[in-house]
Amino acid sequence: MPGATIDRVAGRAAAPRVRKFNLKEAIGGYLLISPALLYILLLVAYPFFLALYFSLSNVSVTKGDSGFVGLANFTSIVHDPTFMRALINTLSFTFLAEVGKGVLGVGLAFLLLQTLRFKKVIRGFLMIPFTMPLSLSLLGWKWMYDPQFSVINRSIDAIQTTLHIKPQFWAIWLGDPLYSYLAILIVNIWRGFPFAAVIVLSGLVSIPKEVLDAAKVDGAGFFRTWHYIITPMIAAILFIGLIYDVTFTLGDITIVYLLTQGGPANYTQILPMLAYQNGTVGGNLSKGAADALILFPLLFVGMIVFLRMLFRRSEA
Repeated sequence: MPGATIDRVAGRAAAPRVRKFNLKEAIGGYLLISPALLYILLLVAYPFFLALYFSLSNVSVTKGDSGFVGLANFTSIVHDPTFMRALINTLSFTFLAEVGKGVLGVGLAFLLLQTLRFKKVIRGFLMIPFTMPLSLSLLGWKWMYDPQFSVINRSIDAIQTTLHIKPQFWAIWLGDPLYSYLAILIVNIWRGFPFAAVIVLSGLVSIPKEVLDAAKVDGAGFFRTWHYIITPMIAAILFIGLIYDVTFTLGDITIVYLLTQGGPANYTQILPMLAYQNGTVGGNLSKGAADALILFPLLFVGMIVFLRMLFRRSEA
C-alpha cells in the first residue's frame, strides 16, 4: 500500500509542532504584565470589593463596623429624595452631554477634514479643553459664571442693547436651579467634545476617499452618507469611544464639586458627589459605598450589550 504510506508520512509532516514549555519565557511574560496586574489589583479590584463589602455592612467612621446588613443600605437610599434627584441628574447629565459632544464632535471632525491653513496647529489648540487640568480651567468658568462680572451675561446684555431687546437678560448661573444645571452641562460638553472630534476624525481618515466620492456621485446627502456608509465602517471606533466617554462622564465629580457642590438645593446633585458627601464628609461609609455602586449593574449590562453589538459587527 505505497499510497497509504505516503499519505501517512505527509500527514505526519504536516502536523503542527507542539512547542515545549519554556519556564524562562513564562516567567518573563508574567514579569512584563505584573505592573498592570498590580495596578488593577491595588487601585481597581481592592477598592471595588472593599466598597462592595461596605455597601452590604453597617460601617461608619464613628461607630466602626457593626456587621452585615444585606441590601438594607440600598433599600434605604432608594427612598431618599436626594438620592433620586442625584440619580436623575446623573443620567440626564450623561445623556445630554453625550448628545452635545456627539453633535459638536462630528461637526468639528468634518470641519478638520477640509483643507485649512495651519490645520495641525488648530487640532492642537482644540485639544486644550480635554488635556488641560480641569481645576485650572474651572477658575475661568467660575469667573464667566460670576453673578456680577459674568462675561457671558455682559455679552448677551450688549447684544440685547444693540438690538433694543427688553427685558435685559442677566442670569445667576450658579444660584438658579435651571441655570446651574445648564452651567454644569455646558462645561461638561466643552471639555469632552474635542475628544469626540478626535475619535470621529480618526475613523474618518481611515475611510477610503473613493468611497465617500462614490456616495456623492450617487446623490447621497450628509445624513445618508453618515448612516449607511460612515457609521458601519467606523462602528468599532465609535463604540469604544462612546463606552469610554459614558463611563468617564458618569463618574466625573470634579465639575460639580468645584462649581456648585451639588447646589442650589441639590438641583445639580449627582451620584459621585452624593457618595463623597455621605461617605467621606459625613463619615457614613456604607451609605457612600451604596451611592457609588448603584450604577454598577446598569453599567455592567450596558457594557455587555455594547461589546456584543461590536462583536457581531466585526463578524459580519
